[in-house]
Amino acid sequence: MLLKVEHIETYIEQYHILQGVSIVAKKGEVTVLLGRNGAGKTTTLRSIMGLNSAAKGKIIFKEKEIQNLPTYEIAKLGIGYVPENQGIFADLTVEENMKVAIRKQDGETMKRLDWILELFPDLKKFWKKAGGTLSGGQKQMLSISRAFIGNNELMLIDEPSKGLAPIVVESVMNAIQELKKEATIILVEQNFMMASNIGDYFYIVDDGRTVLDGEMDLLKQDEILRKKYLGIA
Repeated sequence: MLLKVEHIETYIEQYHILQGVSIVAKKGEVTVLLGRNGAGKTTTLRSIMGLNSAAKGKIIFKEKEIQNLPTYEIAKLGIGYVPENQGIFADLTVEENMKVAIRKQDGETMKRLDWILELFPDLKKFWKKAGGTLSGGQKQMLSISRAFIGNNELMLIDEPSKGLAPIVVESVMNAIQELKKEATIILVEQNFMMASNIGDYFYIVDDGRTVLDGEMDLLKQDEILRKKYLGIA
């Protein structure tokens, strides 16, 4: 177990968004958070990162409680975050965006950079171009790459397929499959085809609570569960 979230409750202003979310992310696996829009999936990731403070419950990363730490301390522990809006610096080049995320200029980091540029050749092609000039898919690749280059053991990736053309979604899906070999991933994803192909384990969040979890094959084979909680056949 790399990360354990125990019954967290999170408020945003006066709104009680998370009302009892519990998840476990096992090392080397892709754990997928599923649920309808507004269920609390993004807030769960933001709570893990300390961007929205958990008012109750525990968040344990590598046996250390992190729910009361500031975001920059959580990031330094080895958790990378790919937000839904990608969060890149539009005025910086691809190269500069990557340099901002690099913690240590050493041989291991350079190997990781070479590996990520092989995985996303478009980034190498547009290395000197401003982040804001990239396509939606390329921005997503850059955002994922920045989270990976910092030698993070855990990556939180929020809606990587959102707004992307099907052919680009396939490319991003294949890339996450490769990233899975290097890091543990918690993925929020509305595209069930993508989620079910790369996920090992799932949690369904409904009205701010985790209501169901299991091996991904269980959900792939159970149309009744998918229709009940996700509205898909």
